[in-house]
Amino acid sequence: MVFFSKWYDIQTPEKKRSVKKLIQNGQLEIINGGWVAGDEADPNYEDMINNMMIGHQFLEKEFGVKPTIGWDIDTFGHSDTNNRLFSELGFDAMFFSRLDWDEKNDRNQKRALTYL
Repeated sequence: MVFFSKWYDIQTPEKKRSVKKLIQNGQLEIINGGWVAGDEADPNYEDMINNMMIGHQFLEKEFGVKPTIGWDIDTFGHSDTNNRLFSELGFDAMFFSRLDWDEKNDRNQKRALTYL
């Protein structure tokens, strides 16, 4: 969100209205909403919470929205801590980028790539 906010801050009022309209109409959806890309290997839960809080405060103030989908881009590996945090934030879903090859093949054969 930090890079998006820097871009957004320098836009004309007309462009800002256009972006707000896209978000309000559901044509542009913000996922995750952390201020920066989280380090999934970060051992400090409080930093992870603060990162999400700052990003979500920006989104609420500027657009009146709260993300409902998490994104774990695997900068250094997946962490179950993110899953818990996303759940406690009320997210409906989470996407992640890497799954163990054997597990992926097994789930693909069973047509069970969607987790519940």
